Formats: sequence, C-alpha cells, structure tokens
Amino acid sequence: MEHRKATIERSTRETQISVSINLDGQGDSEVSTGNGMLDHLIAQLSRHGLIDITLKAQGDLETGWHHLVEDTGICLGRAFREAMGSGAGIHRMGHAIVPLDETLAMVALDLSGRGYAVVNSGLEGQMVETLPGEMVDHLLESFALEAKLNLHVRILDGKNGHHKAEAIFKALAKSLRHALTPDPRNPGRVPSTKGTIDS
Repeated sequence: MEHRKATIERSTRETQISVSINLDGQGDSEVSTGNGMLDHLIAQLSRHGLIDITLKAQGDLETGWHHLVEDTGICLGRAFREAMGSGAGIHRMGHAIVPLDETLAMVALDLSGRGYAVVNSGLEGQMVETLPGEMVDHLLESFALEAKLNLHVRILDGKNGHHKAEAIFKALAKSLRHALTPDPRNPGRVPSTKGTIDS
C-alpha cells in the first residue's frame, strides 16, 4: 500500500487554509476554523474514519461563513485525493447507516475519480449551532467535487440539526474508512475495468 499522506496550502484574498492528512492514521485531529461546529464535524470525520487531520483555516468572516466553509471543503478534498494516490488495492466503494438519537443518516460513496454530490440533509433553513445548515451541505459538496468521489447523503429520519449533521459526518467517516481499506482479494490492482480511478 502506498504512503497515503498529503499536505495542501491555499491562500486567497478571502481565506488562508492549510491541511495535512494521513489516511492511515489513528483518528487524531487538530482543527481550528473559527467555527466550533465546523471543527466538531471535521473531528468526527477524523475520529470515526481513523484519518489524522490537521487543519487551520482563517478567512473574511465579516462576509459570513460561505468562503471559509467552501474553501475548507476544497482543501480537504484536494488533500484527500492526493493522499489516496492511484487507489490500487482498495475497496473503492463504501456505505454506512448511522443513528444518533432520533436521527438516522445514510451515506454511500464511490472513490471513482468523478466528483458528484447529491445531498439531502434536511438542514436547509436550520442553524446547526453556529453554522447555517446550507453550509454543511456546501462543505460536503465541495469536498466531494475536489476529492473526485461520488457522494450520496440522505437523512432517513431526524429533527435536531446538530444530530443530523453529526450523524452525516460519522456515516461519511465510516463509508470512507471502508472504501479506503485494502481489499485482500484484489491486492495492488486498481478497482476499475478502466484501469484507473485517477480521473
């Protein structure tokens, strides 16, 4: 298996972001974005996906959370894709259904090399603590497009916005963990009839 680590830095007039990621980590995270809920969601991705993530993000918060959240998703996705490399020997696809109190979240994904996201979180118009629900959706969409993975997210049941968002990220973490795990029946081979999942 390849050495699956990456570091991405991105600086614009709107945001300054650095991300280091280890796909074969212990689930350790150090996240600082200026938004506690955003930090919490990324920490869930790290802990339950066993992905080490160090992320620092600063931005023009006087305009709202949009730029910071979007660029965080972009950088996290790019780091993820770079760390994944060719994807040789992995399962490639993963899914999870995760409960959190009254909430039930489903995530299915394919590390296909083709970015696409269908997100039905039920968070539109809700505040998730300090983060607008639409920004949770946008984070997922930005991550999927830049990580070049096909992502489907659906809340099967639930009312509380915090529970919905957290359950989604736990399910995303579990799905990624399975998809990235080496497949003992397909060692060293790219899991595609095309021979590549790089693009």
